Amino acid sequence: MLSFLWDVGAFVVVLGILVTAHEFGHFWVARRCGVQVQRFSVGFGKALWRKVGKDGTEYVIALIPLGGYVKMLDGRVDELKEGEQAVAFDHQKVWKRMAIVAAGPIANFILAILAYWLVFMIGVPAVKPIVADVVPHSIAAKAGIQPGMEIVSIDGDETPSWEQVNLEIVSHIGESQMYLKARSAATQMPREFTLSLKDWKYNPDRDSAIDSLGFQPKLPQLLLELAQVLPNSPAAKAGLKEGDTLLAVNDKPLTKWSEFVTLVRDSASKPLDLTLRRQGEELSATLTPGVKQLGQQQVGFAGVVPVSKPLPKSDQVLIQYGPVQAFGVASQKTLDMVGLTLKMVGKLITGAVSVNNLGGPISIAKGAGASADYGFIYFLAFLALISVNLGIVNLLPLPVLDGGHLLFFIIEAVTGRPVPEKVQEYGFRIGIALLVCLMGIAILNDFARL
Repeated sequence: MLSFLWDVGAFVVVLGILVTAHEFGHFWVARRCGVQVQRFSVGFGKALWRKVGKDGTEYVIALIPLGGYVKMLDGRVDELKEGEQAVAFDHQKVWKRMAIVAAGPIANFILAILAYWLVFMIGVPAVKPIVADVVPHSIAAKAGIQPGMEIVSIDGDETPSWEQVNLEIVSHIGESQMYLKARSAATQMPREFTLSLKDWKYNPDRDSAIDSLGFQPKLPQLLLELAQVLPNSPAAKAGLKEGDTLLAVNDKPLTKWSEFVTLVRDSASKPLDLTLRRQGEELSATLTPGVKQLGQQQVGFAGVVPVSKPLPKSDQVLIQYGPVQAFGVASQKTLDMVGLTLKMVGKLITGAVSVNNLGGPISIAKGAGASADYGFIYFLAFLALISVNLGIVNLLPLPVLDGGHLLFFIIEAVTGRPVPEKVQEYGFRIGIALLVCLMGIAILNDFARL
C-alpha cells in the first residue's frame, strides 16, 4: 500500500511539473502576443485553489491532476464585446497563433534541458560498460565480443555508461545491423564489430535490451546473503531472515545469485527446498514462490534483496560538468532523446515496434516512484525523459493536439484562408477517436504488466 501511495505521489508531482511547464509556455507567449488569458488551470474538474491576478487571469489548481489548460478569449466560443477583437486569439495573425500553440511543447523541451542541466552539474554516478560475460551463441558472441571488453561507442555515439548503451541499442529496434566499437583492457585500442539484428528477439517485458543481445554487464556482485526480506512476502512466510546465506535449492548447491533468481522465477507456486546458513548453523526451509504476471507470462517471486558487493572504483565513473559545459551536454542529450522518441514513433507507425510496448499512466507512475526511490538525480532524469515524450506527443499532427492545430495554421498560412470549420470539426472527432484508442492500448498494456 505504501509503495502504491509513493508511486501515486511521485506521479502527481511529475505530472504537475510537466503540465505547469507546458501550459506556462502557452500562457507566456499568448500574453506576449497581446491575447487575453482568462484562466490558467493545472488539473481539471473542481477547483481546489483559485486566485484572480492583477492581470485579470484566474489561476486554478484543480482536483484531477491529469492535464491542464489555458483558456484564452476566443471569438469562436465567446461573445466578443466592442474592442475585444484585438485581444482575442482567433483574431490574431496566423504566425502569432502558431507561436502560442507551439510554445507548450517547446516549454517541455526547455524543461528537459534544465532538468538534464541540473543532473550533469550535480553529477551522475554510472558504471562503465564493461562486459563481464557473453552468452554463448548469442548475437554478441557471434559478432566476436569478448568478456572484459569495454563498449566505447555504438554507430559513432559515445557510450560512457551502461544506460547510454541501453538507449543506443533500443534505438536500433527494427534495424538489420548495428556497429559497435569496443576495446580490451590489454590493448586499449578500439575494434569495430558488426552485430546482425535480423534474428534479434527483444521482449521488454522479459529482459533488457542489453541482455537480449547476449551481453552480461559487469555490475556490483550480488551475494547469496540476504540483505532484506520483504514483510508478508513468500520468503518471510518461509521463515527466511535478514543475514541468512543461501547454500542450496532442492539439494543442488548454489554458486551465484542469478541461479537462485532463475529457479524462483521458473517455480511459481511450486515448493522449493532450501538449505541455508544462519549464524553459523545450517538450516532447512521450504519456499513457495508467489505468482507475478510479467507481460503474457506468469513468473515466481520470493521477496528478498541480496547483499551487494560494490564494484571497484576503476569500474565506476561520475559523469559531471561545469555549469556552461553541462548546459551544452544537456541540450545535446535532449536532442538525442527527441531523435530517439521520433524514431520510436516512426517504428510504431511502420510496425517495426509493437504497440504492446506503449505505456500509459500506470507505467509513468511506477517509473516516477522507482526513480524517486533511487534519488533526486534519477528523478530529474526521469522528469526530463517524460517531458521530451510529452513535447513530441503534443506535436503529432492529430487535430485534438497542439500538432493538429499547427497543421491547420500551416494550411491557413499557405492557402491564405482558414481551414473550414466543418473540416476542423471532423478532424477533431477523428483525432479524439485515435487518441482514445492509443490511450486504451497503453492502459491495457499497463494492466498486463501489473
